[in-house]
Amino acid sequence: MRIGLLAAALGLAASCAATTARASDITFWTWRQEDRAGYTALFADFQKEHPDIHVKFEAFAPENYNTIVSTALAGGHGGDVIQARSYGGIEQFAKSGYLLPLDEKSVPELANLPADALASETLRSDGKVYALSYGSQTLGLLINKDVFAKAGLEPPTTWDELMKVSSALKGKGVIPIANGIATAWMDETLTGVFPMPFLSQSLIDDIVAGRTTFSDPRYVGAIAHLLELKDAVPPGAAGIDYATAQQLFLSGRAAMFAGGSYEIANFRKQNPKLVLDFIAPPAPKAGEPRPVAKYYDGGYAVNAKSANQADALTLVRWMGTPEYGTKFSTQLGNISPIKGVTNPDPLLAQVAALNAGSLPYIMLVDFRFNSPTGSELLQPAIQKMWAGSMTPQEVGDSLTQGIARYYEPFQKK
Repeated sequence: MRIGLLAAALGLAASCAATTARASDITFWTWRQEDRAGYTALFADFQKEHPDIHVKFEAFAPENYNTIVSTALAGGHGGDVIQARSYGGIEQFAKSGYLLPLDEKSVPELANLPADALASETLRSDGKVYALSYGSQTLGLLINKDVFAKAGLEPPTTWDELMKVSSALKGKGVIPIANGIATAWMDETLTGVFPMPFLSQSLIDDIVAGRTTFSDPRYVGAIAHLLELKDAVPPGAAGIDYATAQQLFLSGRAAMFAGGSYEIANFRKQNPKLVLDFIAPPAPKAGEPRPVAKYYDGGYAVNAKSANQADALTLVRWMGTPEYGTKFSTQLGNISPIKGVTNPDPLLAQVAALNAGSLPYIMLVDFRFNSPTGSELLQPAIQKMWAGSMTPQEVGDSLTQGIARYYEPFQKK
């Protein structure tokens, strides 16, 4: 009897040892410390299905993230799964051979993503996908519904309505649009909101193909409309930064905020009582299209030198399922690009519906691959245009000249 009990005990110990040997710890690197709670919940769900794979969340300062990751990967280290930025962000790591190429053999769940999401994580030089895209962002107008209701007004649907509503709000002591000009990247965001209905997919295609440039009167005319908003933004807008603009909107002192769908979760967290809406920018005229700008935020990549590559791929594959996409949207308040995902949040579902009529956020989607990037050129130029030291035409010309340094299609113009 004792021998039998001893044998059973030894067998159990051996079984536990084998289980321990099979278990692996993999690291997930990101720049989004604010998402720790959401990813902790997501990884807990993953580990219920894969109890032998333990995921450790590690976040780094966003301003130094790319440098930290590049340095680690160059030394043969780094996270097993790496959250990488899209477009030029993925190129930085992929072209150095730091990331594992993904295909539908190693990650069949890539088939769950639309073509533009796959393109956002594709290295242009070899056409291979290096990360599984996790979320799209949409630029439009956030609306404080309580402020509009108190003022007895409706959000604008046309440019003329925007001018009239802005005047009416000012008459009631409300700042129409919270945005200022002091934060450079927010100036680019403004160009991804208000000018979009004055653009078209055909114009964007022509610019990208080099059939025309940013000097085109259609592009110049679109960004010129920003100058019509000078009476709608806060007094002293040149000194209003991103954080101040947020507080103007959150406090109800401003009725509208031009920004991205990424603000929804952030604004709700800062002011749970805020009654939000998210609308497309006003059309030039009634009945005309009101496209929003869309881009993909980033993707999940696998370290090419990971010692736990098989387990890292298992995690990435799980992150490409509709199950994950729905949980991701619920936990992090973002829109998953995965086909078949349902958005339980009505406002996120509304934003997702707007994406059906979107245009690409051109400076990020098409001109973030070389230096100077379109963003590096556009942001200071918009600040100068606002200050009166550059005309809209000069902004378009400067974009064309800067990008032409490396972009061959523009060199022929």
